[in-house]
Amino acid sequence: MNYDAFNAFCGALPATSHVVQWGGAQVWKVGGKVFAIGGWNKDENTPAYTFKVSPMAFELLQGEPGLRPAPYLASRGMKWIQHYTTPGLNDDALQDYIRESHRIVSLGLTKKKQRELGQNQLTGE
Repeated sequence: MNYDAFNAFCGALPATSHVVQWGGAQVWKVGGKVFAIGGWNKDENTPAYTFKVSPMAFELLQGEPGLRPAPYLASRGMKWIQHYTTPGLNDDALQDYIRESHRIVSLGLTKKKQRELGQNQLTGE
């Protein structure tokens, strides 16, 4: 996945916003909270994607080739993984993890903010 595809995918998720910050990184947020970052790789020729994961996924992914605990975030005890080189994840798996990161982060928003964004609402109530 290149950065254009990454940005298109993240932009298609519900209630997202995009900013460029932290040295030119493509930062995607839901409700003002970061769920995915494109960039932050010392090798500027290889895209890097950072996303939040469950504790179980963190344990499974952190040692896989091309993946690592996300610099800065994981060192502070947060469960974030960075896909930084090949082989890493294929595009479908990467999109699944980014989609799940969006869900995890949106569930951490206040109930009021979730309602404002139309997130995590049960239907038929």
